[in-house]
Amino acid sequence: MNRWIALPALCFALPALADGCPDWAVDRASAEMNMLATQLLEWDRAYHVQGRSAVDDELYDQTRARLDVLRGCFPQATPEERSPLAGSDGKYEHPVPQTGLDKLRDIDDLRRWLGQRRDLWVQPKVDGVAVTLVYRKGWLVQAISRGNGSRGQDWTSRARRIAAIPQELPGIGDGVLQGELYWRLDDHVQARQGGQGARGKVAGLLNRRELKERDGAGIGLFVWDWPDGPTEMEHRLRGLQAMGFTDAQALTLPVTGTDEIAAWREHWYRSPLPFASDGIVIRQGTRPAARQWKPEPPKWAIAWKYPFAKALAEVRAVDFRIGRTGRITPLLQLKPVELDGRRIRRVGLGSLNRWRDLDIRPGDQVAIALAGLTIPQLDSVVLRAAERQPLEAPDPARYNALSCFRPSAGCEEQFLARLEWLGGRKGLALRGMGRSTWASLKLDGLLDWLDLDATGLAEKAGVAEARATRLARSFRDARGQPLALWLTALGMPSTGAARLDGDWASLSSRAAQEWRKVPGLGPVRAAQLEAFFQHPEVRALANRLQAEGVAGFGAPQ
Repeated sequence: MNRWIALPALCFALPALADGCPDWAVDRASAEMNMLATQLLEWDRAYHVQGRSAVDDELYDQTRARLDVLRGCFPQATPEERSPLAGSDGKYEHPVPQTGLDKLRDIDDLRRWLGQRRDLWVQPKVDGVAVTLVYRKGWLVQAISRGNGSRGQDWTSRARRIAAIPQELPGIGDGVLQGELYWRLDDHVQARQGGQGARGKVAGLLNRRELKERDGAGIGLFVWDWPDGPTEMEHRLRGLQAMGFTDAQALTLPVTGTDEIAAWREHWYRSPLPFASDGIVIRQGTRPAARQWKPEPPKWAIAWKYPFAKALAEVRAVDFRIGRTGRITPLLQLKPVELDGRRIRRVGLGSLNRWRDLDIRPGDQVAIALAGLTIPQLDSVVLRAAERQPLEAPDPARYNALSCFRPSAGCEEQFLARLEWLGGRKGLALRGMGRSTWASLKLDGLLDWLDLDATGLAEKAGVAEARATRLARSFRDARGQPLALWLTALGMPSTGAARLDGDWASLSSRAAQEWRKVPGLGPVRAAQLEAFFQHPEVRALANRLQAEGVAGFGAPQ
């Protein structure tokens, strides 16, 4: 990874800002940008000075890209750039600058970059910590951290305790190697296991005053360049192989074009490797002499990272969904982000208490991940908005399993959830009745839909005549459903495997003590059943169904 080398905005077009620049005043833009710059500086210091990764690389990259985009949107509010190495001991000069890499966004970027280039090679992008190794007369004399590409920290004493770093290399003479120190992982599959904090582990060990031998044994070395080695890639790889760096030759392969490069990227993403990797690197075999290198992204190599495991997303709004049983679930509405080929627009927080603990507001930047590679979930809060908008959550004391049988003020959400449950697969299975269709009917009671015929449905729901006819038929057929199914649809507490014998009259007359006599029902569920059957709204609904002639509710009066 190459932190502190500028990342072109082209390489990280953020979905969060794809709809244009934010509609902010200059003061607001300045505050937001300064907050971003300060956070990036803290992360940079942690990485370069303390030797630890305080944030995932992909979140760091997306945050820096966001700042770059905002700079373009608000040039008059651009924050002052500050070096993360101020006051650090990054004072050892690299004999050959460590060149960071620009990054491709997608396969179209790859095609543009390839252009007329020939003599192409591809290798995994090892997810580790970059190092320069300096040899004199075949002996290791210095190991330098990447730092800012020109100067870094002296890691020589640690390097002498890393078995993967040869202390003597007779074949190199006076030479320099550049590579990545990584944490050894057996048969690591990136697509399934992610980075596992491997880079941070290595960075943390190298930041210690003394590296223990057993820790040094867990660190591997992947040499990705020999700056003053042979001009041609094939000859360099043979030389590295002769020195004992077998991974360099085994995992640096010639390629002919876009499709082959994309195939290797997919292969290494889903196949076992001895280290974590976060993408691939495409190199031209022939590149300028080492004396011409600069501590900046070169023209002859570029990185193409794997799909984000985590995406940085801006919170647009926080909604509070109230479910059928009165449970309040905060839902974050996001500016859409791409994650492993999926477009993510919203994510649930699970509970009101979690939202309170995290205190997420519109404008905050959050990390989104896919649980089990399918379900979007909140990973963490990455950045707070400079301006904190006030939010008022619903009062949980107001809602329970027997509240909101009508859409009165504050009850709209739970009432709609009751209708969804009633018409869902565990209820009456009214095909074609989703949340939006129920909302379009604007009902005042849970059973008012029984009054609608095809004409009324077409007018209120705004649906075609044929669909309205099908829905009306489904509504009529619902009257023939058995009592047990109707009770479930109305929200009766689950009885599990316990059997409920009797009609509405007998069930609704039972007290909790009688319910407890039913095998399989405990005191809590017995009390819930008594409360359900005795509730005035439930009794009113039962009277309505009795009038409709629904079996089990008694004869119409």
